[in-house]
Amino acid sequence: MTSKHILMIDDDTELTALLTEFLNAEGYRVSCCHDGASGLAKTFDESIDLILLDVMMPKLNGFDILKALGEHHQTPILMLTAKGDDADRILGLRLGADDYLAKPFHHQELLARINAIFRRIDIIKNKQSISSSTLTVNEVTLDNATRQITCAGSSVELTGTEYEMLHLLLQFHGQIVSKDKLSEEVLGRKLNPFDRSIDMHVSNIRRKLMAHSDAEKIKTVRGAGYIFLTGEAGA
Repeated sequence: MTSKHILMIDDDTELTALLTEFLNAEGYRVSCCHDGASGLAKTFDESIDLILLDVMMPKLNGFDILKALGEHHQTPILMLTAKGDDADRILGLRLGADDYLAKPFHHQELLARINAIFRRIDIIKNKQSISSSTLTVNEVTLDNATRQITCAGSSVELTGTEYEMLHLLLQFHGQIVSKDKLSEEVLGRKLNPFDRSIDMHVSNIRRKLMAHSDAEKIKTVRGAGYIFLTGEAGA
């Protein structure tokens, strides 16, 4: 079985050397780029399974890379941010990062996040092989076989994480889906009380759907979670 290929884009050469040695020992193959320009070029390598992306780098920073990749890029991205810098985390998620981890972090925590992302991807692939069903609710259609989404007949581009979050909300349309459930089933980890990642992913989905339809799709239930509305009166 071919080992998963991780691209690490970070200008801290000492850190990348240590993490490369650690991840190699865990069975992962690691490539490193130490500036944003070379890192962006490497992201288009089809063998890359996961990108670890630092924020502050020479030539291009992490946000520049996310903007350049846009919404069509499907390789999962774990953003590495400064500890306590919520603004960076929120912006990274808004620009298409799948998750974030604050520096400094323990190498075992990084490994847990990486493993969780790959477990989620394997679960998604298994679901797709079992079911090719199409879901249509409130003008939104999700084709699980092709991973295509339309809203009011227009194509909608979502990141891989946003797609899975929308899929879960559609499956339980008309019902409250808790943030804990979204975090555990989509991100593969328990929700931290101060974690804004679920809110930002849902906000991104809302924004992209509203570009094609004014009808409300996702309702926030304060303290409980989210409901994907059926479009019927009162639901």
